[in-house]
Amino acid sequence: MLPLAEAPQSVCILRLSAIGDTCHVVPLVRSLQQAWPTTRLTWIIGRSEARLMSLIEGVEFITLDKRSTGSGLRRLRRALRTRRFDVLLHLQVALRASLAAACVPARIRLGFDRARARELQWLFTNARVAPRAREHVLDSFLGFAAALGVPTGTPRWELPLPDAARDYALRLIPDDQPTLLISPCSSHPRRNWLPERYAAVAAHAHRQHGLRVILCGGPSPQEQRFGAQISAACDAPLINQIGRDTLPELLALLARARVLLAPDSGPAHMATMVGTPVLGLYAATNPARSGPYRSRQWCIDQYPVAARIYRGVEPQELPWGHKIEDDGVMKLISVEEVNAALDRLLGARA
Repeated sequence: MLPLAEAPQSVCILRLSAIGDTCHVVPLVRSLQQAWPTTRLTWIIGRSEARLMSLIEGVEFITLDKRSTGSGLRRLRRALRTRRFDVLLHLQVALRASLAAACVPARIRLGFDRARARELQWLFTNARVAPRAREHVLDSFLGFAAALGVPTGTPRWELPLPDAARDYALRLIPDDQPTLLISPCSSHPRRNWLPERYAAVAAHAHRQHGLRVILCGGPSPQEQRFGAQISAACDAPLINQIGRDTLPELLALLARARVLLAPDSGPAHMATMVGTPVLGLYAATNPARSGPYRSRQWCIDQYPVAARIYRGVEPQELPWGHKIEDDGVMKLISVEEVNAALDRLLGARA
């Protein structure tokens, strides 16, 4: 059955969330488009993620509201009841995603190998990718292309930016002055660093390197509060844009920045898509699995220390993907090591 001897007529991709993980799917999409230019691609995706990924040309998007599981699945089933796909790529192991996969009529239903097909994903597939262990999430998705017989090569994203988004970014970064973007919040609060430490790095970036500093992020109350706390603690000028942009506008802003400072979060992977280096802050999660794909050399990696302190084991003894989202874990990252990493990065890119 696999690899395929010829290009299929239709492929359905199922990956609902989150922003960062959908960023990791884009190189898979580009590989399929390059190898099979006449194949119709459909992507079942979450609503908020579709606001960004709909920039990809040549892909049909079907959104699923993850908050209304029952009614959302009924709508999905109705939308697909007269269709049949040659291939379903089931890229998400959560049970709710497998329930969505059950609504997709497909001849080949490709999922993860048995060891990685958690939450009973293997019950909803009839084909599996080759077993792999301890690899980055993006590489695990490219394993689906390999199973189909599609070459991948160097990951490509190449999202076209709307003119309105480019204009927004140009207003905030109108010149060649290097700019540090700080996206301080993850959707998981225990992955967040401390506001006063972000403020200290912002002051160092401005005074030592002459960087313009811009805060960015979503409109949630937590992010708004974080932005206000950073602004209050920082004695250097900064621009607080948290909650004031759309996802395409944020992507355009990231494209004009010199560097992004962020924890394990969607913007870290958005920056990767546009080639902007990321100073990633990692203690609760493992950057080898979920770090910014092109910037892992710039990540502050305190995950091994967290494993020893909070779990009493070496990091390699933990299950791959294990999260150490404990109180205080991000305090393991110091201002001094972030400033030093910023200095090295700017020196390397001078």
